[in-house]
Amino acid sequence: MTKAMKGVLTAMLILLLTLAACSSDDSATTDDEVDDSGQDAENAGDDEEEEAEDDGLFSIDDFSNMKASEGDALEGGTITFGLVSDTAFEGTLNYNFYSGNPDAQILQWFDESFLTWDENYVYTQDGAATYETSEDGSVFTFTIRDNVNWHDGEPVTAEDWLFAHEVIGHPDYDGPRYGSDFTNIVGMDEYHNGEADTISGITILNDKQLQIEFINVTPSLVTGSIWTYPLAKHIFGDMEVADMSSSPEVREHPTGFGPFKVETIVPGESVTYVKNEDYWRGEPNLDGVILKVVNPNTVVQELQTGGVDLVSSFPVDQFPDNAEMSNVEWLGIVDRAYTYIGFKLGSWDGEKGEVVPDPDKKVADVNLRKAMWHAVDNTAVAERFYHGLRWNATTLIPPSHPEFHDETNPGITFDPEQAKQILDEAGYEDVTGDGFRETPEGEELVINFASMTGGDIAEPLARYYVQSWNNIGLNVELDMLEFNTFYDRVGQNGDDDPTLDVYMGAWSVGIDVDPTGLYGRNALFNFPRYASEENDRLLAEGVSEAAFDLEYRKEIYQQWQQLMVEEIPVFPTLYRSEVVPVNNRVQNYAIGDGTGVYLYELAVTSDQPLVAE
Repeated sequence: MTKAMKGVLTAMLILLLTLAACSSDDSATTDDEVDDSGQDAENAGDDEEEEAEDDGLFSIDDFSNMKASEGDALEGGTITFGLVSDTAFEGTLNYNFYSGNPDAQILQWFDESFLTWDENYVYTQDGAATYETSEDGSVFTFTIRDNVNWHDGEPVTAEDWLFAHEVIGHPDYDGPRYGSDFTNIVGMDEYHNGEADTISGITILNDKQLQIEFINVTPSLVTGSIWTYPLAKHIFGDMEVADMSSSPEVREHPTGFGPFKVETIVPGESVTYVKNEDYWRGEPNLDGVILKVVNPNTVVQELQTGGVDLVSSFPVDQFPDNAEMSNVEWLGIVDRAYTYIGFKLGSWDGEKGEVVPDPDKKVADVNLRKAMWHAVDNTAVAERFYHGLRWNATTLIPPSHPEFHDETNPGITFDPEQAKQILDEAGYEDVTGDGFRETPEGEELVINFASMTGGDIAEPLARYYVQSWNNIGLNVELDMLEFNTFYDRVGQNGDDDPTLDVYMGAWSVGIDVDPTGLYGRNALFNFPRYASEENDRLLAEGVSEAAFDLEYRKEIYQQWQQLMVEEIPVFPTLYRSEVVPVNNRVQNYAIGDGTGVYLYELAVTSDQPLVAE
């Protein structure tokens, strides 16, 4: 897109949002209507068209999450998977070291977790390993199935599982995984601090059995807080821990025990897989998979021409214009994700492995942060540009976890006049007459804001937020960054850019509701670098023994959601749906959790992808 075109789109975006915010029309679809339409997915097409003609809005409830299977499947065949991104993938291709979603999209085809989970995010006995717990719930005994082997034919062992814990707990480990899930293992702190050569709480019973003892028995232990990804010791065992993540064994020749094997990699661009005939669930139907990076601006063309059969994601702002694409079936779910605005409130102490709040940060005043939340109209953004397939977010536990999402909490509502009043009362005044407010001390206030590049509306959307903050008298400067550079600057490697004040990010949340991995004091992914004693207390209570009482845990997480609304280290902008087009020749594909449909079952009904008419 040219600079001129971006300028036009930006102006249109801001104009439309301004009109939406000023409108008194109450006819727009509400969040409740989006969530509770209850439309049968089989009849979605007609109703979607009718709804689009009425108000341009769609409902995620009108989609199925499973691809219909029509026709006879071929033996073999190859599909092409589009990794939708405007930048090259980083290529850290091991679950123990990766940090970005693009790499996870590559990993899913050739490696996997030992455990699977059901639709309620609880571990099942259907994975590559099964488990038993002691009477008091503190000791888990895992048994790896006998036919689970690495791609080179070596068996996946209990030693590999222990080795993954030893590497992640090692002081020289440079990945993002070490945190509360690991420090809850008996003996992990002593091992991490160099006081012990082994992790006393992990015991190898035999080649295929591992036992882990936990310090605190929590409900999270069966919903995602156990590390279930082994590391092949026969490959990495003689390697220095500090060298592992950048090694050829991670970057160029990765291995796993999943349904497909990596055959070739073009760094940052594509991956070719062949089927793993020895896969533990059974031989895959397909002969292979080709993964290639597809730009968001060209994904529609790739789908229409059959250049890709499946995609990692689809820009929902492009859905209305392509809802009738004839060669695909649209799947949809409420995503375990949200977008958000984050405020840099401190830094990361790599030696201590914890957040260090800084009261002198530019956005340290909660009044400033609250005003910035009041200033933006996320409902207008969602309706005008995501057509109801994203919607205004209110708290940091998304509706993908309905038991814990507090739908009664309104968050901070759009009210620019209230935002101005808050700033006035906090002493942020325009003392120079240039239209922008100075600090309460009378000093110039320039807020540096970073956002990621992406599809057509990425930059216009970021500029809308800038304009909204300009409208309440704040001088905000925008820096658009590609994915890897963006996360480097916000601190994914522990090095926070001190010039960055505010950023727009997105989180895909885990199957476990516990938000400690994103907002805990010891979480590297706590990019705002926020910490408080009350936050510590609530996060600890959420995974305490008392939290086995579901009602108690709900209450704790409602309190935590309210604390985040009050202290605003970040504020959520939009909850998200995921809409995924699948070529009509594809069978046995589903999106979401607990579907019981696995990648080795994928099949095709024709040699070539079907092309749009």
